[in-house]
Amino acid sequence: GIVGYVGKRNAQDVLLDGLEKLEYRGYDSAGVALALEGGIRVVKSKGRLAELRKRLAVEALARSGCGIGHTRWATHGAPNIINSHPHVSENGKFAVIHNGIIENYVEIKEFLIGQGIRFKSETDTEVVAQLLEFYYNECHDFLEAVGRVLRRIEGAYALGMLCADCPDRIIAARKDAPLLLGYGKGCNFLASDVTAIIRHTRDIAYLDDGELAILSA
Repeated sequence: GIVGYVGKRNAQDVLLDGLEKLEYRGYDSAGVALALEGGIRVVKSKGRLAELRKRLAVEALARSGCGIGHTRWATHGAPNIINSHPHVSENGKFAVIHNGIIENYVEIKEFLIGQGIRFKSETDTEVVAQLLEFYYNECHDFLEAVGRVLRRIEGAYALGMLCADCPDRIIAARKDAPLLLGYGKGCNFLASDVTAIIRHTRDIAYLDDGELAILSA
């Protein structure tokens, strides 16, 4: 399950509420990434959402108005914290959540390892985060880097992406996996299922295949 929020409220609360509404889909791990002044902070846990809440209470992160959250069923790699979403790039510049499958991830991973990039997880999703940072280091533009990634990857995806240099926005993209936008007053939402955001807004739009969205407050 995917949830994203950008606006004036505490993103952590909105994300946890949304992830709770997606529990019915089943999952074995959960996590959130928040855009903070010092960069992106990611907190993840194995098991139920209650475990993630406990970890977040211990972390006591600063308030953020922009973040993404995810609940995961293990497909690539064991159900553990390292393989859970959000995934981050090597230098922590990007955080990514993903539903679907990157079919050519092995080829991309081998290419990036050849460039000296070190991977932490066994997942197909991590290649998206690492490839984003690789292209961003070339072009220094978040949207352009996303475009390059989307032209490179093959498969099905609903993606939510954060960049530490653009802490006031989320970029989302869809191909063969459900993803929708929710419109609020001074805030906007991202979700894989309307149940995650229905308490906040009834004004929604479903992304079509090949569409990309930039969410800001």
